[in-house]
Amino acid sequence: MIQIVPAIDLIEGRCVRLSQGDYGQKKVYDGDPADLAARFADCGVSRMHLVDLDGAKAGKPCNLRTLERIATRVDVELEWGGGLSSDTALRDAFDAGATQAIIGSVAAREPSVFRGWLLAWGGDRVILGADVREGRIAVKGWLEETPLRIEDLVASFEPDGLKECIVTDIGRDGMLAGPSFDLYPPLQERFLSVSFTVSGGISSMDDVRRLDTLGLRKVIAGKAIYEQKISLKEIEQWSLNASSPASM
Repeated sequence: MIQIVPAIDLIEGRCVRLSQGDYGQKKVYDGDPADLAARFADCGVSRMHLVDLDGAKAGKPCNLRTLERIATRVDVELEWGGGLSSDTALRDAFDAGATQAIIGSVAAREPSVFRGWLLAWGGDRVILGADVREGRIAVKGWLEETPLRIEDLVASFEPDGLKECIVTDIGRDGMLAGPSFDLYPPLQERFLSVSFTVSGGISSMDDVRRLDTLGLRKVIAGKAIYEQKISLKEIEQWSLNASSPASM
């Protein structure tokens, strides 16, 4: 069964959601991110998706103290992205409690650096973050576009041990209009050794179930949870079913 990965996006230590990657379309949600992470963990999820939106814009991590607080509250995998543009930033994120680092801008702009991190830390810890707008890779917190296509990016790193890639459809992110169902299956079928995570547009458990039937392995859910389109009870039941022997 496909794994549900709840998302926590951070600006100034608070939970937020953007629409289509637009910092001007920001909605702030009340509550402590560490408390929210604890509620997700109580639902039985085994991984959470944490994004430092301040860091993505600044080019360096800005919310590591929040990561530290979350890491002390929950015993799950924490994939962390945003502003990881140097060796120091990468080490700091791991030291603060990240179990995986999501690398986007560096992979697109400085592939030799990303390749070095992939070889040094391994594909279990370094994840390729591919943010796509109309088929092209966007970088720097989705503020700039490149001529690169997702297929080319994955193909260039697969020989170096790439194991995971999060593909976010920026045009659908935060819109609750459903994911790009046509985008992901061809990628998963072409690159069998890479696990692709669906990100952007999830609106209900029906979307999750459809992605599961398409053979996808992980899906990030954010705004659908915050807007109560997907309940914590539904996530708990799905996680329970996913961990049962019959689903293995």
